[in-house]
Amino acid sequence: MKFWRSTLWTQAEDMTELARIAEENGFHGMMTSDHMVYLEGEIESRYPYSGDGEAWWNPATHWPDTWVSIGAMAAVTESLCFTNAVYILPLREVFTVAKAISTAAVMSRNRVSLGVGIGWEREEFDLMSQDFKKRGRRCDEMIEVMRLLWQGGIVEHHGEFYDFGPLSMSPAPTEPVPIYISGYSEPALRRAARLGDGWIVGPLGDDAPYNWDDLPKLVERLNEYRREVGREDLPFEILQPAYDYHDLDFYHHLEDCGVTSVSVIIGDPVSPPSLEAQREKMMEFADTIITKME
Repeated sequence: MKFWRSTLWTQAEDMTELARIAEENGFHGMMTSDHMVYLEGEIESRYPYSGDGEAWWNPATHWPDTWVSIGAMAAVTESLCFTNAVYILPLREVFTVAKAISTAAVMSRNRVSLGVGIGWEREEFDLMSQDFKKRGRRCDEMIEVMRLLWQGGIVEHHGEFYDFGPLSMSPAPTEPVPIYISGYSEPALRRAARLGDGWIVGPLGDDAPYNWDDLPKLVERLNEYRREVGREDLPFEILQPAYDYHDLDFYHHLEDCGVTSVSVIIGDPVSPPSLEAQREKMMEFADTIITKME
């Protein structure tokens, strides 16, 4: 099993040092989170992972830019990998995103993957002048377009949302950028099966749409969809976020369910832990969990 350190609830200024600590202690990679802004005032959109539908972060919570963060962390590490849980892809314009990811992949020597979510906050899409209702279909086409651009050389595309003649984007990655799809709705599971190199499960628990006991059924449903589209034999990652307080049996159970990677979350948005506190927890986690799972 691979262990990623989630940057959720961490301060932006600590991230490069956390990346060094992660690499020194056997973590596979760093997993960034994403929101563009904190919107003050009444939000009609319901947050899908809490019982009352309210998001629990606040204006002071850091949401540093994913690709700037990954570039900085890649520069101070040698083997650590980087992905997102998750990057709200249809919130953005496809060429800018494709360029940022391809550049990060080239400069990190192919240590980058992309974790995709379609988002839940309509107000954030309105702010960015992106169509919220069509975000799922647009996300699918964005993935198609980015993979085309990352091939290198002259390409063209004629689709529902993007239509362009011959062009090239350089630099192009020398290896394919893995794309992991998040979410456990039926459209999300089908998207992961059809387009993904992996699936990011998402929060599980009493306040979430599914609890931990549902994980095996979700994995089996995903595998059924992968068989339907003839992709069941391709390499595939299943990534699960989890807080650091679980014991060894918990991670063995996840492994038995088919989980291949865990994103380890430390801290909370109300009182983010200090850098030294995080260092201690990461070292303890490496000693009690990572080394025992090898």
